[in-house]
Amino acid sequence: MTDEAISSRGSLFASEANKEPRDVSRALARVRVRVTGTVQGVGFRPFVYRLAGELGLAGWVLNDERGVLVEVEGEAQRLDRFFVRLREEAPLLARIEGVAAEEVEPSGESGFEIVASAAAGEVAVPVAPDSATCEACLAELRNPADRRHRYPFVNCTDCGPRFTIVTGVPYDRARTTMAGFEMCDACRAEYVDPADRRFHAEPNACPSCGPRARLVHPGGTEGVADLWDRIGPKGLPPPPGAGAPDAVGAAAAALLDGAIVAIKGLGGYHLACRADAEGPVARLRARKHREEKPFALLVVDLDRARELAEIGTAEAELLSGPQRPIVLARRRPSTGLAAALAPRRRELGLMLPYSPLHHLLAGDCGVPLVLTSGNVSEEPIAYRDEEALQRLAPIADLFLVHDRPIETRTDDSVLRPVRLGGAAVPLQLRRSRGYVPAALPLPREASRPLLACGAELKSTFCLAKGSRAWVGHHIGDLENYETLRSFRDGVEHFQRLFAVAPVLVAHDLHPDYLSTAYALEREGVETLGVQHHHAHLAAGLAEHGETGPALGAIFDGTGYGPDGTVWGGELLAGDLGGFERAGGLAPVAMPGGVAAIREPWRMACAWTAELGGDGAPLPTALAGQVSGRDWRNCRALLGTTVGSPTTTSMGRLFDAAGALCGCAARVSYEGQAAVELEAIADRAERGRYELELRREEGLPSEGTPPRLLLNPRPALAALLADLAAGVPPAAVAARFHEGVARATATACAALAAERDLDTVVLSGGVFQNALLLERTAALLVAGGLRALVPRLLPPNDGGISYGQAAIAAATR
Repeated sequence: MTDEAISSRGSLFASEANKEPRDVSRALARVRVRVTGTVQGVGFRPFVYRLAGELGLAGWVLNDERGVLVEVEGEAQRLDRFFVRLREEAPLLARIEGVAAEEVEPSGESGFEIVASAAAGEVAVPVAPDSATCEACLAELRNPADRRHRYPFVNCTDCGPRFTIVTGVPYDRARTTMAGFEMCDACRAEYVDPADRRFHAEPNACPSCGPRARLVHPGGTEGVADLWDRIGPKGLPPPPGAGAPDAVGAAAAALLDGAIVAIKGLGGYHLACRADAEGPVARLRARKHREEKPFALLVVDLDRARELAEIGTAEAELLSGPQRPIVLARRRPSTGLAAALAPRRRELGLMLPYSPLHHLLAGDCGVPLVLTSGNVSEEPIAYRDEEALQRLAPIADLFLVHDRPIETRTDDSVLRPVRLGGAAVPLQLRRSRGYVPAALPLPREASRPLLACGAELKSTFCLAKGSRAWVGHHIGDLENYETLRSFRDGVEHFQRLFAVAPVLVAHDLHPDYLSTAYALEREGVETLGVQHHHAHLAAGLAEHGETGPALGAIFDGTGYGPDGTVWGGELLAGDLGGFERAGGLAPVAMPGGVAAIREPWRMACAWTAELGGDGAPLPTALAGQVSGRDWRNCRALLGTTVGSPTTTSMGRLFDAAGALCGCAARVSYEGQAAVELEAIADRAERGRYELELRREEGLPSEGTPPRLLLNPRPALAALLADLAAGVPPAAVAARFHEGVARATATACAALAAERDLDTVVLSGGVFQNALLLERTAALLVAGGLRALVPRLLPPNDGGISYGQAAIAAATR
């Protein structure tokens, strides 16, 4: 009997004849209950124990390979109340997917107990993500009279590490990295006390028996005492009964003194320095080889966040929620922060403390801190202690470490609120800590276990069986051995954790991606190549529970087309089973190939050459950044096929517009020119540039309509004319965004009418641009179309693996 069946009958024991409850007030009944979803590691068994006790029910509860299994016995009316409260009062971190019940023979037993976990079959249970420290634990952390005062690893059933410490399921302490810490008598008493909130809290610990933090020098030697003697107390309170601070307090003193400190968090190491001083930020950039990409900020609370940025309801809810991601929010004019923190960005990436260690550190420092991934640029985040001490030694002055092992490295998640339909909604830019490994549903069940390997940039993988898909944590860009190793390790861990042995492996069509090579190297499996932009379309449909058909405006930087060219500005018509390239951006040369990604001025050269004339002059905005010789050489490349592949990339078009507006002629991180173009756009500007819509002749021959092309040449000509006339780049940038949005909406309306469709998926990395996304979606809706926007996964390539999995499940 499913939960739907239970609720539809009103009472589990209702009369079949008239649906009225029969008189069973004193009759005993026993029910076996299967609860599925995220119900392990979230205090669900203790919750069931207490609920049964309050209702006077007998029986037992246990974890097993499928979730939670309960048998409850008692009066039927009490059992009915049990089912109602089971859903309504479930623990904060629980996510119930289903409740199925069947009547069994009463045993007449008394009392209720939590029995040992059982694992007799194939694992099919979700694992909970890590969760931010709850208020009850924070109260203990801050209370000098509490035995966990200033203990950096305080947690309970409502908070703390989960995914990053779990090694297997069912979720028990023995299957976590806490297995090596034996609970002291006081912690054990809490663990076995049904009235205690740490009842069966698997990571339970205290200063007497749990993990410990240490402050060490890069060589691994202790660093508290000598550092304290050199720096002095700086107004920091020492711990009770000591003349010098604990490890966290000493790390805070070092940060205030200008040091760069590597900090071991839940999913790996961060690099931290004070954010209100130019010197430490500049040193961190130089040592990390991160020239201009913005740094994230750790602030102590929402009040401090509001001093630095415009924090509305959506931003506040994201910042203070249990996931605690980095949230992009519009910066205030005067913040007192280092200028090098987020150069030429209108937003700051803010986060609140999510672990006790971070709460202590932020509170002790009292100033905003840079908190960025513990790695050298382009490498995966460090998470093993020995590895971190070696890799980060050239960057960090000190290391704040601890002895609780991290099972899975996990970066911070990044979200950006956007306004859609008059409401602010979160847009995922990087889905990792706090969200992974929550399962996503598939609209069509996978008939066989499968693995989807994603693409190359912002890499993720996805494992699926039945109706569940597990999208892995953010890996990074698969461009080196270290990242590929992290990718392999992640896949193997998920396979063990969720008992998925793939027999079907989906991959991108690009033959040179390391993810493609990995898929093709796996033995004994069937492989399926999936076109990059079709995967984007499928991901957008599948996360909304749809299969299509629909249109997709899929705008990104690079994707391998079946014709061997570089796609990236595509209007697709299709479903999970296939697609047609119905339209898209007009093609243009990409001078220098991949060099044009690093040097957006090359795309500016290519597009200005498209405007006609043999000697298009070097634009004024580029005159100080590009030599006349380089410009002429680039023009010469345009006539070659080897040095200038053809592309329809929307990302490269935004790069060109950004370079022409004086943003970034050369970039130090992906999409920098386009990001800065959005940042300077004047939101009050109401003008726009027109993109021409025209039919391309000669395609295809099977009777389908010819492709509808978006030709940006008129818009770029107007953009150059405005800049030459002295129109501010902020107005020019806004007009360009509006022009692309309107042309996209107009083209989609025409294609939808031709194909009798009413839905458009907006996806691809270019739609991380909030201004473009909001305007395009609004125009589509105003034209009577539905706009599906990624919500559970990023629109960038972080969602590709899920789209591949959805296609594989639907077609194989």
